[in-house]
Amino acid sequence: MIQRKTILILLLLVLSEAVFSQQVSLVEAKLFVSDSLRHVFRTGGRLLLHITRQSEKEPRSRSEITIGVTPPDSWRGQDPFYFNTTEKNVLATGLANMSEYTGSKLYYQFVYKQNRDDGNENVPGNLYTSVDSCVAGAQLHIGATLKYLIPEPQIVEHAFVRKLEIRSEYLSAFSGYPRYLRASVLLPSGYFEAPGRSYPVCYRIPGLNGRYTAINGIMNNPDFTSWWFSKEAPQLVYVFLDSQGPYGDTYQVDSENNGPCGKALTEELIPAIEKIIHYDTASQERFLAGSSTGGWVAMGLQIFYPDFFDGTWSYSPDPLNFSHYGLINIYEDSSVFYNKWGYLQPGRRTVYGEPTFSMKEWIQGENVNSRTNDYRISGGQFGAYNAVFGPKGKDGLPTMMFHPVTGKIDHTIAKQWEKYDLTRVLEKNWPVLGPKLQGKIWMWMGDMDGLYSNVAARFFQKFIEKTENPKSDAQIHFTPMAGHSRAWSDKAVLQMIAEKVKGRQDR
Repeated sequence: MIQRKTILILLLLVLSEAVFSQQVSLVEAKLFVSDSLRHVFRTGGRLLLHITRQSEKEPRSRSEITIGVTPPDSWRGQDPFYFNTTEKNVLATGLANMSEYTGSKLYYQFVYKQNRDDGNENVPGNLYTSVDSCVAGAQLHIGATLKYLIPEPQIVEHAFVRKLEIRSEYLSAFSGYPRYLRASVLLPSGYFEAPGRSYPVCYRIPGLNGRYTAINGIMNNPDFTSWWFSKEAPQLVYVFLDSQGPYGDTYQVDSENNGPCGKALTEELIPAIEKIIHYDTASQERFLAGSSTGGWVAMGLQIFYPDFFDGTWSYSPDPLNFSHYGLINIYEDSSVFYNKWGYLQPGRRTVYGEPTFSMKEWIQGENVNSRTNDYRISGGQFGAYNAVFGPKGKDGLPTMMFHPVTGKIDHTIAKQWEKYDLTRVLEKNWPVLGPKLQGKIWMWMGDMDGLYSNVAARFFQKFIEKTENPKSDAQIHFTPMAGHSRAWSDKAVLQMIAEKVKGRQDR
């Protein structure tokens, strides 16, 4: 029996443009909030309705139709709330395909995004419903109850695993409320034989919106654990960082919108970790590794903190220069949706070069997921980019580098991204940075990267090859016909770090 306390009646009028020949498809939904969750319900969240024909996964994991709306702050959840897709404040993707679904069984699920510390959807603190189904027709009448709260993640319990959570004074002061830093630590197999010894340490940065819970996957992989606890494994400490931020991934660097994340990492979190593992800072054995977004962060942290970190392994990094932001030149192009020949700008492709997703579609999806009806708080890739690289606006939110509907680039804002353009940072500061980066850069990229990041990587390589005083010894590798992050391997990275440490000791 559904309890009465908070009843949301949602009336969704779904109107496709030409596909329905001006016919209106009515989606009428009734959504309840269970009494057990009423005390954690927060106003002003983003309500998302996911609809799909697929039954293998929950719709909130992957849907064909997504409808999003942000209730007004005045709405407290006690009175009915109505909205329809003819209103400007209601956004949707996938509706153009609705006519193909007539007679099909559809699965649907609601999610209420209310976690202001994390821009993503399936994260702790957000609410969601069970999966239900209906048959597609001229009208859909659906109902559900928000009765589940996404819990805090758990770290696997193991003698060689440590979890760390600290309050960041830097980030708390910036935001005006408590913010925390988290990490998980995998100790080497010989740790308990010499617990006071200082071991080399590798900080593993996750991919986009990754969490410190990535250690769970490693520890549940018998191939990795059998190797890690064997005599052949290197004696290193492996630390898994966390990328949570109010606008999505923080990229672990200082920014106007996320706050002093780089400072918090290097002055608060890392010292706290190294105190636990008895790391000797004089050993100069503090390394970085990551893939995709983690690859950019691994490269960026090494460049921004060249004396603090002692080497980086970067796989398929996000664009290392913004003249080649995918296939876009943010400094010169007029739009992120269309190239200079007027064609739709692709955002993704297969390893055979076939475009699978346009930039316009990508941003439309992020607009739907954001409570601001634009990509600023989507929690997605471009919401994160925009918050990390761009300035803060007068409303306290990130200022958009390009228009969320037209794709038109604001070159005044784009110019302000330049301080995070890693190639340009090196070009302008090579006499100072060059000597500090010798022996510290290793990078891999697939030449058919699915996000076109290989283009920026090629131009990064061109700069590296032209360097003088000093001539860079960076190791940069490309693999033909390889896709995004194909070569990434925790084991391979750790072995290369061990070889580097051994080479130093043998000198």
